[in-house]
Amino acid sequence: MAFESERDYRRAIEQTWVVRYPKQHLATFGSTNIAYYVVTEPIYRENDDAKHEGVVRTGRVRADRPTVVTPTYALNLSGFSPEAYDYFNEISRESGPNSPGVLYQYKNEAGEMDIVGGTPSEIAHKISGDLDGRQEDLAVVMVGVDELWDIALLKFIYEFTSSSVAGNVREFQSRGLLEPQIALGGVPAAAVQAIDRLFLEVRQGANPDILKRELDRWGLFDAYQDRFLGLFRQGR
Repeated sequence: MAFESERDYRRAIEQTWVVRYPKQHLATFGSTNIAYYVVTEPIYRENDDAKHEGVVRTGRVRADRPTVVTPTYALNLSGFSPEAYDYFNEISRESGPNSPGVLYQYKNEAGEMDIVGGTPSEIAHKISGDLDGRQEDLAVVMVGVDELWDIALLKFIYEFTSSSVAGNVREFQSRGLLEPQIALGGVPAAAVQAIDRLFLEVRQGANPDILKRELDRWGLFDAYQDRFLGLFRQGR
C-alpha cells in the first residue's frame, strides 16, 4: 500500500474509528470469520452543501487458527518483509531461538460497495443497530477515509489481535502447548503436536513434502529423520 505522504497515513489513522466491535475474541483453536462494514464520506463530495451520502464497503476478514511459533520457525517462513525478519532475529537473540510466540494470519475477502444516504456516522450507527438486532457477534463496523478505507481495516485487525492475545496465550498454556520440550532443543509442545499430526496425515496419503518443510522450519529434521525415512520403508 502506497501513500502520497506521511500526512495521508496519519490522517487516515486519526479519522478512523470503530463504531461496533465483534462480541467475541479470536478463536484459539479454530479459524475466525469476521464480517466488516467500512463507512466513509465519498471522495467526490465537494462542499458541505452537497447531499449527505456515505460509501459502505463490506467484506470478510478470515483469521486462520493462531499458530504457536518460535523465532527459528518464523525465520524459515516466506512472505514477510525484511524488517520482519530483522525483528525475528532480534527476538531470537533476546529471548532464545525457541521462545514461543503466537502467529496470526489474515485474509481479506472484499465484498460489495454501496452508496447510502446519510452521514458516515449515522449510517455506521444504523448498521450497528441492525447487527445488534440480528445478534451478529462476529461483525465490525468502522468509519474511515474514502481513498484510504483499508487503513480502517488494518487498524481494526491490529486492535482486535492485541485484545485477543492474552486469552489465546492462556488457552495454549492451559493445554501445555507452550511447554519447552527439552529433548528436542526446547521447542514448544505445540510443535511436537503439529508434527505428530502431519506424520499421521502422511501415513494416510498426504504429501510428505509438507511434513519435510515443517520439520525444517522447526529445525527438527535431524531429530525426526529416522521416523521420516521410515514412512517410505513402510510404504506409508
